Order: sequence, then structure tokens, then C-alpha cells
Amino acid sequence: MNLNPGKSLSTFIQNSKHILNISYKPTNTEFNRSAKVIILGILLIGAIGFLISVIISFITGAPI
Repeated sequence: MNLNPGKSLSTFIQNSKHILNISYKPTNTEFNRSAKVIILGILLIGAIGFLISVIISFITGAPI
């Protein structure tokens, strides 16, 4: 555990600068592809959660 807050802040700032230096703005194609994958993942996780709740409601006899 690092007890020197000045050094921790300095390290955080250096790491943040490094991330900003190597990052870039995505092209429209990259952005659209990422957005589609993220939306698909959210829908898939939601569908799995819904199916699990339906199965559990059938098992327990409780309404959805």
C-alpha cells in the first residue's frame, strides 16, 4: 500500500497522459461497429435474464 499521496497523484497523472497520447478518435465505421456490438451484448444479456426469470417463475409457480 502506497502511503505517499503526492507520488500516487503524480503516477495517476502520468498514466492519464499516456492513455490520452495513445488514444485516438474512432472513425465512423469503428464507432458504429462498436455501438452495434454493445447494443447486441445488452440485448443478449437482457434476453438471458428474461429467460431465466421465466424458467424460475414456471418452477416456483409465481407470476412473472
